Amino acid sequence: MTTPHLPLDITPDRAAIERAIPHRSPMLLIDQITSQEDKTITCRKTFSADEFFFQGHYPDFPIVPGVILCECAAQAGAILLSRLVDGSQGVPVLTRMNDVKFKQMVRPGDSIEIVANLEEVVAQAFFLSAQVKVDNKLAVRLNFACTLAPVVQDQ
Repeated sequence: MTTPHLPLDITPDRAAIERAIPHRSPMLLIDQITSQEDKTITCRKTFSADEFFFQGHYPDFPIVPGVILCECAAQAGAILLSRLVDGSQGVPVLTRMNDVKFKQMVRPGDSIEIVANLEEVVAQAFFLSAQVKVDNKLAVRLNFACTLAPVVQDQ
């Protein structure tokens, strides 16, 4: 599949992220795009103490849920894919996660670096890998796949 590379601003501007993916607060989990190449993107997220999930996830010793860290990786991947697909073709949705390894806890106040890599494209299936680091230590490693879901307009 040959697709054009669509422009994406590499800025700390949240508007650039919102142009790339449909996620919005409180589920928009990327704060900044720090670098991007054809098949790799690096993003950042800082977790504030008032994130919605800290209220009930180990409230006496809050940690970022693993599923939230995986979602951060998936959103970084979706931003990467936004350069490859036109929004009229659909939006990337997660279809699979494999080989997920949790190595380090992430806590309120921590900033993570997410590096997502596009490994392969087969028709409308996109295969990616990601690493999430906190304090330059590996927190999560995973492989995942996305496909394009049709965009449904509100009626």
